[in-house]
Amino acid sequence: MTKTKRANALMYVVLIIVSLISVFPLYWMLISATNKSIDVSRGTMLPGTAFFDNLKALFAAQPVQTAMFNSFKYAIILTICALIICSLAGYGFEIYHDKGKDTVMSILLLAMMVPFVATLVPLFRMFSAAKLLNTTIAFILPTISTPFLIMMFRQSARSFPHDIIEAARIDGLNEVQIFFRMFIPTMRSTYAAAMTITFMNAWNNYLWPKVMMTEDGTITMPMLVANLTEGYVTDYGVLMLAVLICSLPTVIIFFLLQKSFAEGITGAVK
Repeated sequence: MTKTKRANALMYVVLIIVSLISVFPLYWMLISATNKSIDVSRGTMLPGTAFFDNLKALFAAQPVQTAMFNSFKYAIILTICALIICSLAGYGFEIYHDKGKDTVMSILLLAMMVPFVATLVPLFRMFSAAKLLNTTIAFILPTISTPFLIMMFRQSARSFPHDIIEAARIDGLNEVQIFFRMFIPTMRSTYAAAMTITFMNAWNNYLWPKVMMTEDGTITMPMLVANLTEGYVTDYGVLMLAVLICSLPTVIIFFLLQKSFAEGITGAVK
């Protein structure tokens, strides 16, 4: 065996080991969802027969339908609003470029260094004073525009041909028509990547909804999973099933858009 073949063999062995380690938590979650709590505690590695019992117990203990509906509603609305606002901002920062916009963009990027927990109390007091507790607006407004997404769309706008914009203006299109008819279709991969990131962040958001959503009818899936860990006894089979149900939407969306996600992150334009 040559030196190159040995190196390739070692590389594949390392990659296989790393892949197995990465997949193991997902496998453990799937297996645990089919076992009783006592079997999960014992570390059973084989599928069980308690899946439907766990499912029945989960739906009896928690409002799963309400949590799923709320999570989808909040995540979809936030994703749509964030894509429109952040793409408009990123497009404007790059296409209508000047030094003042560079200063504003630098301030936005500095804001990324401020942890959300540092603004949690002021935000809560503001929304409470505005009587917006337990509302969809309260969920989406703090993250409806993020510096990361604006920067992402700005970087993509740099690869957007300016000659197309000039040609469109000569043909009589206004700035809004250029954005919606030409920029958005050209940047499909960027929008797919931004949609994946935003939806996953909105779906998995726990701290802010836990603070703002105090009524039973506003519960989300992460809050539901957290409720299962409260109390003196935790049913780990039911808990793992709830985690599995909570994880499925983000896993499906990522796998459906993984190609566009990779292209959008690398700034590819088609």
